[in-house]
Amino acid sequence: MVQFAAALSILFSSHAVATKPTREDRAGWIYVKLSGEPHEIGYEYGTLLYKEIDEAHEVLHAALERSTGKTWAQLREIAHQTFWPHVEKQYRDEMQGQADALSAKGLTYNVFDVLTFNSYIELTDYYLPWRDKANRSFAPEACSASVAVGSATADGKVVMAHNFWWDYLTGQRFRVMLDIQPKSGHRVMFDALPGFIHSGTDFGINDAGIMISETTISGFSGFDPNGIPEFVRMRKALQYGTDLNEVAMIFKEGNNGGYANTWLLADTKRNEIGKLQLGLKNVIFDHKSDGAYYGANFPEDPKLIAEECKGYWQNPNNNCEVRKRRWDTLYSQNLGKVDATLAKQFLADSTLDNRSPYGSGTCNSKVATTAMVQNWQIWSRMGFSNGQAMSMERARANQPKIHDIAAQPWVLLGQK
Repeated sequence: MVQFAAALSILFSSHAVATKPTREDRAGWIYVKLSGEPHEIGYEYGTLLYKEIDEAHEVLHAALERSTGKTWAQLREIAHQTFWPHVEKQYRDEMQGQADALSAKGLTYNVFDVLTFNSYIELTDYYLPWRDKANRSFAPEACSASVAVGSATADGKVVMAHNFWWDYLTGQRFRVMLDIQPKSGHRVMFDALPGFIHSGTDFGINDAGIMISETTISGFSGFDPNGIPEFVRMRKALQYGTDLNEVAMIFKEGNNGGYANTWLLADTKRNEIGKLQLGLKNVIFDHKSDGAYYGANFPEDPKLIAEECKGYWQNPNNNCEVRKRRWDTLYSQNLGKVDATLAKQFLADSTLDNRSPYGSGTCNSKVATTAMVQNWQIWSRMGFSNGQAMSMERARANQPKIHDIAAQPWVLLGQK
């Protein structure tokens, strides 16, 4: 009887400290706090955001059917066969929890819909081109980012900045900031498309002091169908990484070549930054405690370019190289001054902020520093990095579900 009572005490005390799931809508963002076992996290997620998840599915299904010439059912079968065997149990359970919540709300999605949704970037932009023997992936030249430390910053600590370029139809729906306290691993916070269990943009922090960002490697080709999906490795690296070597190791283990990125990393506790050029055959990891790394979709390593980026237009006037030089200029002109305020200004620079009136451009921006990670906060802005509003009337002629770009302020998301 005493043992039974003790067991009950432990059971109820563990439930007593669980964080209640919450949702807060601010300046275009949806800030969501989730916690618990994987299925519980997924169920909370689906319950709080089922309307936004349903709308994101509707938009994405139609867009992918147009771009690939395949039905959603066909894409779901490919994802099931290609990715599901390589998704570990905790993330299967989390996706199942989301599917169960959506079903409880009367929506007709199953766990393989959730899987296909989460893996769509590497499925349509990497796996299908590889399968069809295209000479490059279909990933867009999207995002500008930087990370700096030491003599490059005002206080010698880390400053990271990132803006997300994407097609407006789906990109402007990447407006969720997920704050997850899982039973296993670190507390994480990252922005995402409603329904994603990873980021996709990518920008995130964890309570071990790790920061993660990236820009896509342009012109890349290559895929390993027996590898671990990128969306799983990204989430796992953020959830379990405690230093830069560990983060890089998780990204590299089982690397399938999907969503090949240059990852910009930081360890705010050790005051160190890193750059992981994550190809498939070529993986180059650099780290340092002084200076800066930039991302603008350019591959850098000569061997990576020669072997895996044959589709990259090697010209000094291409958009990626122009942005790279602009990052060089901004940091050289502001050496020792970079802080969160300057990082926001960098992202709003006319070269680094894509303000196209047509179908794609900057959709959101994030900035974080060492002090902000310690306070569990991320500066976040929906829309263009400079806060400008813009009518999408011309783009809406072909894509009626594209919204106008609203003028939004920077807001601090996150809380201890």
